[in-house]
Amino acid sequence: MDHATTRAILVPEIVKLISEKYQIPEMEALDLFYTSATGASFADDETGLYGQSALYIFGLFVEEKEHLNSM
Repeated sequence: MDHATTRAILVPEIVKLISEKYQIPEMEALDLFYTSATGASFADDETGLYGQSALYIFGLFVEEKEHLNSM
């Protein structure tokens, strides 16, 4: 399976997790994810993040958000 296909499978799962945690619409969750550093890393083939689970990537996203909110 190529990287784009893997990402296409994982993104809906990640977005659903974000939407549920922050109680926001999925479109807003998608925007939050893709404008985050985690989303940028996920889109970059060089990081290999596309090979991780949706839950792992979601965890990175949450850590990033919590870190930014604590600043």
